[in-house]
Amino acid sequence: MSLSLVQSRALLGLQASAVTVEVHLANGLPSFTLVGLADVEVKEARERVRSAILNSGLEFPHNKRITVNLAPADLPKDSGRFDLPIALGLLAASGQIDGARLLGHEFAGELSLSGDLRPVRGALAMSLALHAERVVTKLVLPLASAQEAALVPEAQVYAAQHLLDVVRQFLPQAEAQDDAPAWTRIAPAKAATTPVYADLSDVKGQAGAKRALEIAAAGGHSLLLLGPPGSGKSMLAQRFAGLLPPMSVEEALESAALASLAGRFSLEHWAMRPTCSPHHSASAVALVGGGSPPRPGEISLAHHGVLFLDELPEFPRAALEALREPLESGHITISRAARRAEFPARFQLIAAMNPCPCGYLGSRLKACRCTPDQVARYQGRLSGPLLDRIDLHVEVGALAPQELLQAPAGEATACIRERCAAARERALLRQGKPNQALQGKDLDQHSGLDPAAVNFLRQAAARLGWSARGVHRTLKVARTIADLAGAEATQSAHVAEAVQYRRALQPVA
Repeated sequence: MSLSLVQSRALLGLQASAVTVEVHLANGLPSFTLVGLADVEVKEARERVRSAILNSGLEFPHNKRITVNLAPADLPKDSGRFDLPIALGLLAASGQIDGARLLGHEFAGELSLSGDLRPVRGALAMSLALHAERVVTKLVLPLASAQEAALVPEAQVYAAQHLLDVVRQFLPQAEAQDDAPAWTRIAPAKAATTPVYADLSDVKGQAGAKRALEIAAAGGHSLLLLGPPGSGKSMLAQRFAGLLPPMSVEEALESAALASLAGRFSLEHWAMRPTCSPHHSASAVALVGGGSPPRPGEISLAHHGVLFLDELPEFPRAALEALREPLESGHITISRAARRAEFPARFQLIAAMNPCPCGYLGSRLKACRCTPDQVARYQGRLSGPLLDRIDLHVEVGALAPQELLQAPAGEATACIRERCAAARERALLRQGKPNQALQGKDLDQHSGLDPAAVNFLRQAAARLGWSARGVHRTLKVARTIADLAGAEATQSAHVAEAVQYRRALQPVA
């Protein structure tokens, strides 16, 4: 048989679209042509496949005109994931394996020159695509990739370590060997222990900042920590993920699939809320995603987790402004001339910054040496629309050395997490979503403001010159504070505390 078909998948964003690898052998001048909108690394598969087949003791059709088509032709293909299906297609077209038995299987894997299989990105996305399509298909992958793909419920994932491990399963009946080693079906992996996060009790003092973290975790709010160097802003942010509720299976799969696309997935981090901390030199593309083909940025890798931006004013202005839409919508769409890719990006933003260039404005321990103009220029690096989208602004004061040494250990993360979980459960039972996600009439219906609280909020908004978005975000925070207190109605005291969390840093146009 001179024509064979092998199934695989290409990645575009979080989608894993089906690809048919068509291999045709014809008489004529020997050549090896690969078509189908293949990227450079895909075209380099010709040399990898040739060497892998020969070094595995198999026959490569040197005297044939080889044409490999990756269909559909208008779908971009990248990476070395098509090495294994191309090799199997060549062997099937040359009659060395039974091409009919390849039906019902999908293959992906990069080949070394010796025939060993190397892991590929996005194996979990491929398995999720099969699960969503509800088709009974065996997915054959390298061992490391198969372990992550097997996390999808009911997935039929098989692991192979060498090209020959796969070839032996499809030998013609006359050549099949009873004692041939079988490939391994991977059982779904399960987390051995509960995810472990750094404990908030390590942070001494800072009761106000810890209260803000509790509110942010209970309602899904974003948070800005403002304070001098060494006050504990980074320690607080790095311990925030431990306050969030455990991930559901669906959330864990989405988060792991995005990490797999970026090559960052690890079984040790399964079902652990991600905390992404990009350096302040990160570009807009690094934060929101992009490239060709589009890949997820830090905001998508922090999906269902925490995005921590330290030294917030030091980030490029374009990178910070690119966060505005994802903070509202929970997803990011990367558009190109021919196609567009969409990535989820429902993260909680925790940002930290110094109040001035030297960092000591308002500090009790060290005098600030910055002029008012320098302070205004430094804080002006953050636009008003971005600050308006951050729910909580909190000042974090530095403790004197003697106060720090004498301070008792703080409240443990587990205790605070119980209160956060109880408040979040109240919100879910009332409205089916966290308070931060309330919009429009849902916010009016579920805010539960009593008359005194309405008057207080109206006066505060007029005096402080808030936008409509600022009023709505304060209302959401007040509803979360009421849920933490177990109150049915949002009262003036809850609104007053919420107002305090938007006065640390006023937006600069």
